Amino acid sequence: MDVAWMRRAVELAARGTGSTHPNPVVGCVITASDGHPVGEGFHAVAGGPHAEVVALRMAGDRARGGTAYVTLEPCNHTGRTGPCADALIEAGVARVVYAVPDPNRTAAGGADKLRSKNLDVVEGVLRAEAEAVNRVWLHSVRIGRPFVTWKFATTLDGRSAAPDRTSRWITGPLARADVHRLRAECDAIVVGTQTVLADDPELTVRDENDVPVARQPLRVVVGDREIPPTARVRNDRAETLLLPTHDPAEVLRQLDDRQIRHVWLEGGPTLAAAFLRAGLVDQIVAYVAPAVLGSGYAAVGDLGAESIDHLRRFKLADVTRLGDDVRLTLVPLGGK
Repeated sequence: MDVAWMRRAVELAARGTGSTHPNPVVGCVITASDGHPVGEGFHAVAGGPHAEVVALRMAGDRARGGTAYVTLEPCNHTGRTGPCADALIEAGVARVVYAVPDPNRTAAGGADKLRSKNLDVVEGVLRAEAEAVNRVWLHSVRIGRPFVTWKFATTLDGRSAAPDRTSRWITGPLARADVHRLRAECDAIVVGTQTVLADDPELTVRDENDVPVARQPLRVVVGDREIPPTARVRNDRAETLLLPTHDPAEVLRQLDDRQIRHVWLEGGPTLAAAFLRAGLVDQIVAYVAPAVLGSGYAAVGDLGAESIDHLRRFKLADVTRLGDDVRLTLVPLGGK
């Protein structure tokens, strides 16, 4: 039953997507000594109880002699909460099955502590599935920089705005709602100064009634052009960070220092091209509308490609229809 209970733990972990920054998403199932489930939980918010603690509270004394299934190696670190390895030991759990070793050196070591207390520890069950649900956090910790998603909307001929810069209605309401849903899962929205000066976006996450939600990603404006105090990115609906640089690697370094795990790169074509040239785009989310402009602004700037041999190639990972529009999700070929 190890696979079945770990699959349930993976499902639980996914519920924390977008709300645990800067922590990982984690799910946990506790079974009693007779193999029946007695507790489950997931990490819902940074600073709140970890998945193991939530599941143990539900299980109570029934956890003694049982098994804990956890998507990520139980932590061995005291931060805003105590070590989950200690919580499992104190609860009298006899066996711990986890999917992915913790790559965070600060928190790792839980498996060794559990073994030192004579618990039976199994690693690697459903590792691929558990890695997939936690890929952004794992990428950030392993690579040492935020995961970058480049999002853009385009017509069939690759135009993101008309010559007069009108672009609000390239895609329909379903696609626009989808953008806000995915924005909400990120930690920072990054644009260039040209986008702010030309379009004056607010860069907030809004609900289906166009009302800003409680948790807002950090707004990041990249470039050295002055942003007027009246710009909407300077309002109090979210925090804004101005980075006077044109170097994508420096942008990610500063955001990594702030424990930003997932960057949502929105604009514009010059900034997108800079990230692509630097090889710092980990995922593309493209919204394609069934329309043709024939002129206007391209979705991406010059990538320095002199021939077809210089194409940046990506692999299609998902296609989702949103009314008349289509969302394409792509990842780099041979990506990290």
